Amino acid sequence: YQVVWAPPGGDSGKMFSFLRSGKNKTFKPLKAHKKEKRKKLSDYAKATLGSGNMRSAVVLPKGEDLNEWLAVNTVDFFNEISLLYGTITDYCTPDNCPVMNAGSQYEYLWADGVKIKKPIKCNAPEYVDHLMTWVEGQLNDESIFPLQLGTPFPKNFLSIVKTIFKRLFRVYAHIYHSHFKKIIGLGAEAHLNTCFKHFIYFVAEFKLISQTEQEPLRELIDALMGKKEKSEKKSSSK
Repeated sequence: YQVVWAPPGGDSGKMFSFLRSGKNKTFKPLKAHKKEKRKKLSDYAKATLGSGNMRSAVVLPKGEDLNEWLAVNTVDFFNEISLLYGTITDYCTPDNCPVMNAGSQYEYLWADGVKIKKPIKCNAPEYVDHLMTWVEGQLNDESIFPLQLGTPFPKNFLSIVKTIFKRLFRVYAHIYHSHFKKIIGLGAEAHLNTCFKHFIYFVAEFKLISQTEQEPLRELIDALMGKKEKSEKKSSSK
């Protein structure tokens, strides 16, 4: 992978407009924040991200509720991935991607535990459609993402969020392993890397995805988070 990234608030803003242009459709309709509090938190997150400090952009703002912060960012990351995947839907076809994978070592089977209880093998576009439809259903469920003032989040909210992020990660993994050349051809690799860097910093801050699940993109994650660089400096200083 080419680890180039667009500074938030600069070129990425132009790229965001490019991704939202008529030529490049979103995979799923973008979700709006219906709760005023969440809209303000989302605006705060975007403003902080625009400062260029990725770590400060993901940290829970002082005095804010953790579940509200997780809810806001879950919606925003869903929208971002819907936009990114929408750019390559013409290339991610049953013929081109007969299995949902992230390279030759990782294949994903779909099950949601409700409609499909036993894991099934899918082509990539079918899997992503199942996945994004499932996430959309979670976001629309007010018993999970409450909108009414005073309505509490469910006790298992963090567990649900972790499952959502684990599954959204798989879309990134597939894009990087199967469609990165197309992304380069579209001139969108810097924006993809910036979006994924933001995603993975958020995941790391709140420990949302296990290290095992991150393995398909381990090298990229280490590079984006500066871990590879640090380990090389340590070994060279020995």
